[in-house]
Amino acid sequence: MIIKNNINSENYLINIRKKKLFKLREKYNNLGISVFPNDFRRDNFAYFLQKKYLNKTKLELIKLNYFVSVAGRIMRKRGPFIIIQDVTGQIQIYLKKNLDNLEEIKNWDIGDIIYAYGIINKSNMGDLYILVTKTKLLTKSLRSLPDKYHGFIDKESRYRQRYVDLIMNVNTRKLFYIRTSIIIAIREFLFNLEFLEVETPILQNIPGGAFSRPFITHHNALNSDMYLRISPELYLKRLVIGGLERVFEINRNFRNEGLSTIHNPEFTMVEFYWAFANYYDLIKLTENLICYVAKKTLGYTIISLNYDNKKIVLDLTEPFNILTMRQSILVYGIKYNIYDSDIVSLETIKLLAKKLNIIININWGMGKILNEIFSLIVEHKIIKPTFITEYPVEISPLARCNDKNPEFCDRFELFIIGHELANGYSELNDPEEQSNRFKTQLIEKSDGNLESMFYDIDYINALEYGMPPTAGEGIGIDRLVMLLTNSVSIRDVLFFPIMRNNKFI
Repeated sequence: MIIKNNINSENYLINIRKKKLFKLREKYNNLGISVFPNDFRRDNFAYFLQKKYLNKTKLELIKLNYFVSVAGRIMRKRGPFIIIQDVTGQIQIYLKKNLDNLEEIKNWDIGDIIYAYGIINKSNMGDLYILVTKTKLLTKSLRSLPDKYHGFIDKESRYRQRYVDLIMNVNTRKLFYIRTSIIIAIREFLFNLEFLEVETPILQNIPGGAFSRPFITHHNALNSDMYLRISPELYLKRLVIGGLERVFEINRNFRNEGLSTIHNPEFTMVEFYWAFANYYDLIKLTENLICYVAKKTLGYTIISLNYDNKKIVLDLTEPFNILTMRQSILVYGIKYNIYDSDIVSLETIKLLAKKLNIIININWGMGKILNEIFSLIVEHKIIKPTFITEYPVEISPLARCNDKNPEFCDRFELFIIGHELANGYSELNDPEEQSNRFKTQLIEKSDGNLESMFYDIDYINALEYGMPPTAGEGIGIDRLVMLLTNSVSIRDVLFFPIMRNNKFI
């Protein structure tokens, strides 16, 4: 009933505004004048006018007699005063009583977009305003904005109607400017290291590069199913084989997975590959990259975060922690009385999983069980930036084996405040071993694991031409933005996050 009443009330207000628009059409269409004109050009913005003239006195501004043209959305009306908002901020305009279109102005509503031309002035209270000599309606708004008192704070409404959120909430606009700055800073950092930015296919015949169930689509002309990529990894490594020794790509990946505060099926990553480097080189690069991006976008590297109802302060200039996966289980599993002897063999680790009440698949090997234990008892406890290294080969089909212990890989994942932020490793460049690992993945797929990898014969062919020793990494940009803006959900940092269908919209 409440929803129905709200809809009826909104429809009533829309109809009032539509009637105003209809009258404007009647008045101007016969004269050949558009009621949605596009012949205005502004020469100033609210923020820059405030910055330049706010400190000047009223007398100084009168002597200056400076005319400006501005445009923006009406956010407030009070008598002859109107506050308009543009991309930079807000400024007040004052409507003189002798304006030619004063009667029309009376029908303007909050949310309408107008332009104004006039003289910069200042009130006796010290507020900057524009004394308008000419103004015009540019766009009639048919829907009312949320009232200023209650604001637009409901999370789901903000996600579904980001356009309203951007109008009403200055912090939302600031966050997305920071997001763009972060992406620019990442590019700068990699360009400075002579990485080449490239583009690889998003529509792929064979998805690869990660464990995930892909989205499937159909190419009509080729009469062939195709996949939205889950990772650009195998294509980027093809470029390394071709002689492009340092490459990176910033683009979208798609994974047909569930939704959570850190998961969106469509997300942005930067992936980079570096020939004649190993994963230790990537660890140092990653520390430097995150510190550079924070300094460049925020102006500082000590950040305050809210996590698990606690305030956390992180200094990103400090060396990040490094623990092997097995070490981390021992360190963070103290209260569970976990010892070295619990993680030495398949039998002992199965007993450990049983002790921890962790459900495992009967076909899992030691590596998968170890990773499951890590995910459930360690991951969420890692607060300070920590590289977890030595991942099991069983869950790392594209990574190079460790020379000393071939059951584990030269691989790391970076965790900060309980979330994985990056995944990197020394690349497997042995075509025969890679082929065998793909075959193992096919067996898992036949056993019902829909996230197992496909066998990519062309990638094997490419490896047979020879790939130099290479290290590669992917960093989740959305999660990096969450970190640097203290956002609790990935939906906060995406303009248009995936949402369930809303039957009321």
